[in-house]
Amino acid sequence: LFIERRLMKNIRLFSLLCIILAVFLFSCNGDSDYIPKPKGYFRIDLPKKEYRLFDSTCPYTFEYPKYARIIPDTFISAEPFWINIDYPKFKGRVHISYKFVKDNLSRYAEDAYNLVMKHISKANNIDEKRIDIPENKVYGIIYTIEGTGAASTYQFFVTDSISNFVRGALYFNVTPNNDSLAPVIDFIKTDMEYLIKSFKWKKN
Repeated sequence: LFIERRLMKNIRLFSLLCIILAVFLFSCNGDSDYIPKPKGYFRIDLPKKEYRLFDSTCPYTFEYPKYARIIPDTFISAEPFWINIDYPKFKGRVHISYKFVKDNLSRYAEDAYNLVMKHISKANNIDEKRIDIPENKVYGIIYTIEGTGAASTYQFFVTDSISNFVRGALYFNVTPNNDSLAPVIDFIKTDMEYLIKSFKWKKN
């Protein structure tokens, strides 16, 4: 009788172990219930906002961040008073181009719009914001281009409506992934808005 009870106890213990093992194996193979972790990105340290005046032989002035640098545009098609605002830490660059207006303001504005529309295939949305600073005779439009693969996420143009026209466009020297670049894009957008507010034309 003792041996029989011992045997029954061992059988129950073995059955319990089999059930536990089966549950463990099925839980390991349950891929349909697996929820992947959201993709993470490296933390980006952003510098303190500080600005300085850009005042050169160009027919315009503005304030730009101290952590950026201004260099002449050396591209083969560059024209006088074209410059680049470089962000070395972020591999970003704002191209600034200048045009003298002579009865062709509408064409320059249309060209700026068409350059923005080149990104529409990669854009989820393109938002327009008017620039109107009459005390400095600065008028124009800011284009915010939303979309993960858009090569340029921020462009603008300003003019005095008489003789000067300036266009700006932000680009990064990296594969477009604006989800990971979002903090930097927003950071530089703030700088560009500050630049526009401080923008002034020089007297001819």
